[in-house]
Amino acid sequence: MRKKKTKKKRFDSLFQFFRHPLSPFGHLNLVRLTIALIGMISLSGATFALNPAGGAQNAGASHAHDFVIFATVFNDRGFAFPGVRARARRAEEKKYRWEAASDHQGEFALRVPHDADYELTIEMRGFKTQTLKIDARQGNRTDLTIRMEPLAGPSTGPGTEGKP
Repeated sequence: MRKKKTKKKRFDSLFQFFRHPLSPFGHLNLVRLTIALIGMISLSGATFALNPAGGAQNAGASHAHDFVIFATVFNDRGFAFPGVRARARRAEEKKYRWEAASDHQGEFALRVPHDADYELTIEMRGFKTQTLKIDARQGNRTDLTIRMEPLAGPSTGPGTEGKP
């Protein structure tokens, strides 16, 4: 009995290298899927290239002419004070339009439109409310350091008895 010679495919070993042994796709389907994927990626890239804002929702709004109010808040002992509420409004308005809270390092930042006078109010329960005037006509940023003062003088909490 003679064995029948089988012809081996020429590129079979090359394609077997790129295919996973348990792949449900044949070679032709894998090529079609790859071409479709490359086409979708190139189309999505062309879509983002046509939009000069890089896909931003509000492409008309620019922050190039905004004024930044940056502040660091400390408590009466000189430690960073997280959770302090900061509100800003234009000097001629009654309603506060911008609001922020200090982070774990006691810092916050507010971005407001340029060319106006602002009133910044800093408040925290148990501490005096502070109001600052800010002129946003000069430059594009102001850096503030704020120290909060307690309402009832020095702390009389636990662990302070008998200390001067």
